[in-house]
Amino acid sequence: MKAAVVYGKDDIRIEEYPLPQAGPGEVVIRIRASGICATDVKTLLGQGIPKNLPTILGHEVAGEICQLGESVKGFSEGDRVAVYPIAVCGECYYCKDGRHNLCMKEFGLGHGIDGGFAEYVKLPKQIVDIGGIVKIPDGLSYEKAVVAEPLSCGLAALRANKVKPGDRVLVIGAGPMGLIHLKVSKWAGATVIMADLLEKRLKTAEQMGADFCIDVSQCNLEDKVKEITGGTGAEVVITSLGIPKVIEDSFKLVRNGGLINIFGGPPAGQPVTVDPRWIHYSEITITGTFASTPQDFKKALDVIASGEIYVEDLISDRFTLDNMLDAIDRAKKQEMIKGIVLF
Repeated sequence: MKAAVVYGKDDIRIEEYPLPQAGPGEVVIRIRASGICATDVKTLLGQGIPKNLPTILGHEVAGEICQLGESVKGFSEGDRVAVYPIAVCGECYYCKDGRHNLCMKEFGLGHGIDGGFAEYVKLPKQIVDIGGIVKIPDGLSYEKAVVAEPLSCGLAALRANKVKPGDRVLVIGAGPMGLIHLKVSKWAGATVIMADLLEKRLKTAEQMGADFCIDVSQCNLEDKVKEITGGTGAEVVITSLGIPKVIEDSFKLVRNGGLINIFGGPPAGQPVTVDPRWIHYSEITITGTFASTPQDFKKALDVIASGEIYVEDLISDRFTLDNMLDAIDRAKKQEMIKGIVLF
């Protein structure tokens, strides 16, 4: 099969790769659409290169079942499916508590095993057993279905953030995931404030329903947020980019009794300084969310299929595997919202 194979930092090659075969309890998917995530781009830039190379990245996957391993039940060859990409043990404390994304033995597509930037992908027994293969409803395209994975991460954050109707949610960073936070927060009934340096991204956020857009290159973010919120700050602040200084400055933007979510993955070894008086006297909650659970994933597919959350406007670019390198280059340069590789 043809695949985009990673050999190291900034080294991805389009080449022939062994065709996967389903073992007992496993499933092989013929990929129809695979999403490009910021995590893939960061990996290629050298942040968290997998230990075992070469490998295939890509964890946002939708396609057709083409091979069922022995003992796999409930599916048939040709079924249209979307894939929850994390393989979990199902037995540890976190799995039993429903927090599968924190599994002590987790691995997954593009993270320990070959991912979805290829014509076929093999799903391990752990993904199959946890209910990570979900049938795509009739009438829903592969393109929209593949957005279920990043949307599920937004829904997981929404749950952690305890957003209520009427809350003011400040999203710092209007990239692809920032826009997903916008969509899920509006769906929950919040007023959403978007902040970014790039005018183009803020215009996109405005088109997607943001109530306020702040260009931080043109004004003081703290002053503007206090102006919008009547001097109190936002009930929820989401840092949708992993820059430690931005995270540190964000504590000043949340109201007393509010919550800050460190969502964008910061680099290792770069701490932030937190004034403990914010936590003690202002009772601010600090949290973070990583990935999602199978339940979040199924919910994401449901709200996409029902039209409750519109995702088509997130998909700005479509590629084939042959021009995958162009896709990665555009993502690095922040020239697209969401890229999809179509097969």
